[in-house]
Amino acid sequence: MEKNYSRVSLAGIFVVGLLLSLCLLLAGCQLGGSAGTSGGTGLQQATPASGIPALSSSNIQEVQEAVIAQVQPAVVRINVALSGNKGAIGSGDIIDSRGYIVTNNHVVSGAQKVQVVLFDGTTTPAQIVGTDPADDLAVVKISPPGNKLTTIPLGDSSKLAVGQVVLAIGNPLGITQTVTSGIISALNRNVTEGKGGPVLPNAIQTDAPINPGNSGGALVDLQGQLIGIPTLTAIDPEFNTPANGVGFAIPSNRVQFIASQIIQTGSVQHSGRAALGVQVTNVTAALQQQANLSVNHGAYVVAVVSGGPADKAGIKPGDVIVQVGSAVVTDVSSLQDALLKESPGATAAVKVYRGSQQMSFNVTLGELSVQG
Repeated sequence: MEKNYSRVSLAGIFVVGLLLSLCLLLAGCQLGGSAGTSGGTGLQQATPASGIPALSSSNIQEVQEAVIAQVQPAVVRINVALSGNKGAIGSGDIIDSRGYIVTNNHVVSGAQKVQVVLFDGTTTPAQIVGTDPADDLAVVKISPPGNKLTTIPLGDSSKLAVGQVVLAIGNPLGITQTVTSGIISALNRNVTEGKGGPVLPNAIQTDAPINPGNSGGALVDLQGQLIGIPTLTAIDPEFNTPANGVGFAIPSNRVQFIASQIIQTGSVQHSGRAALGVQVTNVTAALQQQANLSVNHGAYVVAVVSGGPADKAGIKPGDVIVQVGSAVVTDVSSLQDALLKESPGATAAVKVYRGSQQMSFNVTLGELSVQG
């Protein structure tokens, strides 16, 4: 059964990190019955033989065919056995010649057993190396068979452009090695996987079709580089059905940042996300009246983490945050979007209302703790 999330309410209290209200469908496929910021990578990528011609105005089909031929052997199907005689299907990408495969965490979450089906049909057991639920990423490992594994090189997602042609490769609905095409529709989307789900910062929006089973697969450019991990499809809240042509992928720079940590240590040590160290809620008409606030918008500080960045700077419970750096804060969501633009250790000017007085604090931001 597909994982379907309804619209997220932002009226509750959230620990400040990240959030955007969107209706989304995870692109993993569950079935009944049996079953960044980049840094040192630590990856051992094999360099595939490049047979991709230079793109011109007259050879896009030739280029696409060459990219697919080069990349498909590095994209695998992941079969997951779950409890209760259930199973799930997803996709994965071989990013390291030692047999390391990156996929979505929601593909392998709750797995009792994991199998990988290679491009040539070989089925081999896999072990989960580590997971990062906060980024919906996971790494599994297989023992490379006799022949050398084909890996997919990671591209630089910071250099992507809206309108750029991309290909999505995976196993939608369990139909193996399916390729769809489209363009990059938008960049730097901050999306959430439903109520209580993880937030994907700076996600790539694409109109290349992403369906259940595509999760963990490859979004590639016309140089044959992995530039994103297809993860989500938007849900039309009016009809509660997938929104055609509105899908999201985790950018490759974030994948590299997280996957390299998992490969090296088995877990994520650093989130790379800025944190303010407060608990906040939206300013509503009722809250404004109850707390006698002088503003009708912003993020109301419910609690401050003792010894945290906000506490050290002098921010107190009852303050209303209205700006971080140059970003105006109107509610919890916009505060979290503002923090996504900042880096741990950076100093940000945070403007608040304390009663009727506007105050500004220079806050040295901390790092969002790694959970899960």
